[in-house]
Amino acid sequence: MPKPELSRNRSSLRHKLRYAVRHPGRMPIYLRRAARDTWLGFRHRDHVAYYRAVMASDTARSPERAVGSASAARWLALGQMQFDYLVEHGLKPQDRMLEIGCGNLRAGWRFIDYLDPGHYYGIDISPDILLAAQRTLVHRGLQSRLAHLALVENLTLDFLPPGRFTVVHAHSVFSHSPPEVIDECLANVGRVLAPGGFFDFTYDRTEGPEHQVLHEDFYYRTETLLALAERHGLTARFMDDWERRPHGQSKIRVTHAAAE
Repeated sequence: MPKPELSRNRSSLRHKLRYAVRHPGRMPIYLRRAARDTWLGFRHRDHVAYYRAVMASDTARSPERAVGSASAARWLALGQMQFDYLVEHGLKPQDRMLEIGCGNLRAGWRFIDYLDPGHYYGIDISPDILLAAQRTLVHRGLQSRLAHLALVENLTLDFLPPGRFTVVHAHSVFSHSPPEVIDECLANVGRVLAPGGFFDFTYDRTEGPEHQVLHEDFYYRTETLLALAERHGLTARFMDDWERRPHGQSKIRVTHAAAE
């Protein structure tokens, strides 16, 4: 039997009513988000443009909260968690990393400090959060590490060279992405992934119906994402050791099929 929280459909009216009864103090925040969703959804029919506007709104309030960290301490802890996991899985200073959705470098600044100079490449759809990323570089004194930060309008990755990156990383990106954006990424990431390299991504997992909340939070069944990766000639596996981390999302690792 699935865990109750993994069967929950957060988009259902029943769940929303029960949530409102249990957490009345959170309802003003939810209603503000719902109003913003309606307004931005009306102005931006394309999801990337919509979510770029969401990030602009959130970053103006707090770059840390914009990337899902309720406090500076949590921002540091989540970045450390991502860094430790990849180092435990063999990340070396000579690796060449692409971070999709690098945000304000919550984990990125640690990767930049650890990797050889010039070996980190971060991309994001939000110019506002990339400006915050530059401030993180300055605050951490990492200018000499020659990190690359680039603004993108999609996830075709067509401006990047083939076979370049030994590690591709996307944390809390697919949890905010509809199926077509995930499909676009998986259709193209294999081209930039070096032989023997891997692509790790987190996602909000459900074992019930797949659903979304306010066009910001998307919940997927694991088998859906595994099958999507395999459709693009990639091998994907659920990373069960990540489940032991104090983090609400799950993780999948993708490699070239020949690497298995």
